Amino acid sequence: MTELKAFIFDVDGTLAETERDAHRVAFNDTFAENKLDWDWSIELYGELLAVTGGKERMKFYLERYRPDFPRPDDLDGFVAELHKQKTAHYTNLLVQHPIPLRPGVRRLLEEARREGIRLAIATTTTPQNVTCLLENSLAPESLDWFEVIAAGNAVPAKKPAPDIYHYALDKLELPAENCIAFEDSQNGIRSALAANLSTLITVSDYTRKEDFSGALLVLNHLGEPDQPFTVLAGEAGEANYVDLAMLRRLHNR
Repeated sequence: MTELKAFIFDVDGTLAETERDAHRVAFNDTFAENKLDWDWSIELYGELLAVTGGKERMKFYLERYRPDFPRPDDLDGFVAELHKQKTAHYTNLLVQHPIPLRPGVRRLLEEARREGIRLAIATTTTPQNVTCLLENSLAPESLDWFEVIAAGNAVPAKKPAPDIYHYALDKLELPAENCIAFEDSQNGIRSALAANLSTLITVSDYTRKEDFSGALLVLNHLGEPDQPFTVLAGEAGEANYVDLAMLRRLHNR
């Protein structure tokens, strides 16, 4: 029996539903501020999420949807500046209108802390975005709950490459078999599984129809005692919300 010692969480879509009404809005505000005739609808943004990383997503958008757009001489610099402005819009939005955590997230994090389970984050979003979400949606001091914040450009290759999870595991000084990853997307589970991590999926607004082959369990959310989860794939036994006891059973079966 392998001891479960740490949880590693993705952020966007996993801790909170930030994509549609926060990241997408921040991108569009940035485009408008720069007088760009780009508008990312809810449907289009779902397609763009196949590409991880905001800068990479903008470049993909130009290649796929806007071949007519005149490229500046320094495209990388242009995109990097837009992304910097987008991060400012995003963090301002979260300060003014905090996005609620998904069901069960706060409860599970608090239980993990009480029981000595170590916590880490592995995400493609920027460190500023992580900090802002945690401080405004979880608790002002909650950044300190996580031993490792693996975010943004900590590694060169973003999900679905496993690099960000390898980085988090190295910082935790733990092998993958002592950890569980929490994800919401196909790119996320591909990244985690490639790092040999057992992975629990809670599908998000944009990822419900994606392929989660290899997951420990696929749920609509982590659940609460008065708000049971729905199992979409896998076997949860008698449980109707995710807690440490359930995760230990999953980890060792």
